[in-house]
Amino acid sequence: MVNEQSDARVHRTVHEAEADAPADVVYRLIADTSRWPLYLPPNVQVEQLETTGDTERLRMWATANGQVKSWTSRRVLDPAARRVEFRQEVPAAPVESVGGTWIVTDLGADRSLLTLLHDFTVAGDRAEDVEWVERAIDTNSRAELGNLSTLAAGWARLEERVVIFEDSVHVDGPAERVYEFLHRADLWPQRLPHVDRLELTEDEPGVQIMTMGTRTADGSVHTTESVRVCFPEDLRIVYKQTATPALMSAHTGCWTVRPAAGGGLTVTSRHSVVLREEAIEQALGAQADLARARRHVREALGRNSGATLEVAKRFAESAALAR
Repeated sequence: MVNEQSDARVHRTVHEAEADAPADVVYRLIADTSRWPLYLPPNVQVEQLETTGDTERLRMWATANGQVKSWTSRRVLDPAARRVEFRQEVPAAPVESVGGTWIVTDLGADRSLLTLLHDFTVAGDRAEDVEWVERAIDTNSRAELGNLSTLAAGWARLEERVVIFEDSVHVDGPAERVYEFLHRADLWPQRLPHVDRLELTEDEPGVQIMTMGTRTADGSVHTTESVRVCFPEDLRIVYKQTATPALMSAHTGCWTVRPAAGGGLTVTSRHSVVLREEAIEQALGAQADLARARRHVREALGRNSGATLEVAKRFAESAALAR
């Protein structure tokens, strides 16, 4: 990382990483923010607020120095130059302003250079706040560029490593009751047989930090850590696992409650996973391949989320019957 100051208040950083992939492949990874929660380790959720031509506004949630921060950003995409400029419209404290540029440079022979520039200011320019922001930018930028470089290098097989699926149940009960069940994850150990233990904090309304011990089919318990962002007005909860089982390099998900055609509700659990191909043999045995790993993850995650959906269904419908 290179740091410099152009004046007393504007701080600038430069991070770079090379990738064994064509420049257009790398550019597509940074241009498509819909998969950023899956591809960028610090990123939890991206909501596209509006888009006009090559300009878009985004609401974003990401981890920074162990905290979850949220902000809105405006991005301007330049596919011809392989550049994306961004500027936060409503930064998260202690940042006063922050922006920058993603730049992809073609190095030839399927090799690229990815550069990430930041400039930022901090209210009062207090040394401890500047250090906090610099540390957050450095940690996150290194994680983002490192993972993008790895994903780009395996771009030819990337879609095979991505597993996306969803399961749904029909519910004849109040939507608010379903959402309450999904939101009150702190009660899952008493409500769900596959949840062994769960620790949940919600210091900021709607942003939950969760550590969960889940019983697997063989009776063992594995621990995951997640950040959940709750949207009660939309009856939706999105999450990202920040500590995943060995077979997965990334796992994001979403719970939604929607009106169903003909009455009642459709409650859906959606999973998105990036498999860690190098961990397949150790996790599933010497004969296992990528196709077996895809089936295993689909079955394991679907089993648990399906069980959660069924209990949520009974929870909501029992309330309806009691009326």
